[in-house]
Amino acid sequence: MSNVLESAEQVCDAITAPCSAIETILSPRITDLGGFSVRRLLPTAKRKMVGPWIFFDEMGPADFAAGQGINVRPHPHIGIATVTYLFEGEILHRDSVGSLQPIRPGDINLMVAGRGITHSERERAAITVEDHRLHGLQLWLALPEEHEETDPAFHHYPSDDIPSLDVHGVPVRVMIGNAYGVASPVRRFSDTLYLEATLTAGQSLELPDVQERAVYVAQGALTAHGVELPTHSMTVFSQQPGVSVTASEDTRIAVIGGEPVGRRFIEWNFVSSRKERIEQVKDDWRAGRFDKVVGDEAEFIPY
Repeated sequence: MSNVLESAEQVCDAITAPCSAIETILSPRITDLGGFSVRRLLPTAKRKMVGPWIFFDEMGPADFAAGQGINVRPHPHIGIATVTYLFEGEILHRDSVGSLQPIRPGDINLMVAGRGITHSERERAAITVEDHRLHGLQLWLALPEEHEETDPAFHHYPSDDIPSLDVHGVPVRVMIGNAYGVASPVRRFSDTLYLEATLTAGQSLELPDVQERAVYVAQGALTAHGVELPTHSMTVFSQQPGVSVTASEDTRIAVIGGEPVGRRFIEWNFVSSRKERIEQVKDDWRAGRFDKVVGDEAEFIPY
């Protein structure tokens, strides 16, 4: 599947409505992991980042039979903060700083990799003993250069701690950053935006004005400036003020954005502003110099 659904120019040539606010519309690369699909929107050849966001995956929805489920062995990261958010299901997070935390729908897990962390993502036996479903998002924030080598850390934010508000009838959750006069408690390292909104058919939402921004349609469909934005598309918008999206049907969206942090190199699970740093940590992982996941020391994913 093509990474880019259509260029903004191609879309605008096909309609009469002005759509200068739309830069690019991306479609996902779909990977089948054996009964479990992952849709990747970032990075692509045409768009590496949106603000500080360098990675965007939608997991599922996936239905697992009893005895099956998510079972991601320990693996490393540097230079980023990972964000995990679930619509359905549960994942058990463990890492090399000693964290042991299940994440459930509405919660946010923020793992700061910094100079290096190892983690695993599995499911509790109480979950896998029955048929179950998993559906959610995983995102990576590239850390600004002054924070790339910060100490690794883990933060869990229960659903009740994430602020919710009504924006002209549209329920919105401010996951990270500031929007519509509300601030999220989730730690951030630069100007960062992450929202969730659910619109019923016909409702509109004006997007916050930030330096870079994009809207992912997790469910349903939108229009913006006369352009159709289908399910699983990500639309990158310009800085033009007053941009709104309108739901063509009942729709759930994620809005990401913020201030760019500069060029980043990405290879496997490693992100850095310095290519030589990635070469170094590749050797560190191969040589076993990363700290092991506490309580999950036996296995690992080879480079």
